[in-house]
Amino acid sequence: MKPAAADVKSPNAANVRASWGVRPPEWVSALAEACDATSQGKVAARLGVSPTVVNQALKNCYGGRLDHFEQRVRGELMRETVPCPILAEITKRECLDHQERGYEATNSMRVRLFQMCRRCPNRRDA
Repeated sequence: MKPAAADVKSPNAANVRASWGVRPPEWVSALAEACDATSQGKVAARLGVSPTVVNQALKNCYGGRLDHFEQRVRGELMRETVPCPILAEITKRECLDHQERGYEATNSMRVRLFQMCRRCPNRRDA
């Protein structure tokens, strides 16, 4: 079967339709569009994950916590924000990055973030 002309221009979008169906979640569509605009590797670097994670998410076969990856996509590619008690309004991606960082006694802002992130309502479940 010959691929449709649109599929040649948007191979990631075609993979998403084949794997997720006609109406994939909006964050998956945003991920596919970003990959079609650049590459899976560049999008992966922007999200702070491996290209394999991006590829598997597009194909709906990622074995990890898809909800965590979804929040990265929503924060970085879709620019969704959350209210941070310390930094005001930040993207979900920034929020996740702060939650993942360890304690750093040499930086007073990092100390405040470390303490607040542990009990913040925006904290993702472990």
